[in-house]
Amino acid sequence: MSEQQSLTSEQVEQFLLQHPDFFHEHLHLLEKLSIPHPSGSAISLISKQLEIFRSRHHEMENQLTALIDIARDNDASFSRMHQLTLALLDSTNLEEAVANLDSVLSDYFLTDFVAVRIIKANTDSAIGNLFIEPGSSELEPFAKELAANQPKCGRPTLAQARVLFGELAPEVKSCAIIPLLFTELEGILAIGSREEGRFHYSMGHLFLTQMGEIIGTRLITLMQQSQNDT
Repeated sequence: MSEQQSLTSEQVEQFLLQHPDFFHEHLHLLEKLSIPHPSGSAISLISKQLEIFRSRHHEMENQLTALIDIARDNDASFSRMHQLTLALLDSTNLEEAVANLDSVLSDYFLTDFVAVRIIKANTDSAIGNLFIEPGSSELEPFAKELAANQPKCGRPTLAQARVLFGELAPEVKSCAIIPLLFTELEGILAIGSREEGRFHYSMGHLFLTQMGEIIGTRLITLMQQSQNDT
């Protein structure tokens, strides 16, 4: 058939009669058809169009709902991170920083346990177990996390929980262990929960990594200030 020739309506009709399954394989064409109603077999096509429109409408509604949920979660995360930053900036020494961390993480991040362990030679501190000697056996349970320098979520080992949370170790059902590895600071931040699924191994690491960077940066500043004061 040459380019000048075109199909007649009779030919189209004959083709469709000979290929009743044509629209099963070309459903997208139904969205572009304009069919009068009612008109015999045309009703089934209109019904199919409506079915497709409804399906796509529901799909778009679901996508919109998902986007709204993501936006709401992002707003909540930004607000929590803002409160965390303010709490750290309000701290004038390491002891205040740890106390403020415990408070803001409990109130805004809904955690049950918070632990900070700084890897440094024995330093006087009002907070027990804040410092861990480099090469201490207490660091052995965290060898993989420190080597990978990546947050790890899930149920901590009993050895990890004891180092981090002491007598409360048996109560910790899930935990996020965040290495703090900077040029001026090495340490571990841990946030735990009594809920087994609160910190799941499949959780993303970006938010936890950013949290660790903010906390670590402030701790470095406070440690430097402490050294300058002595």
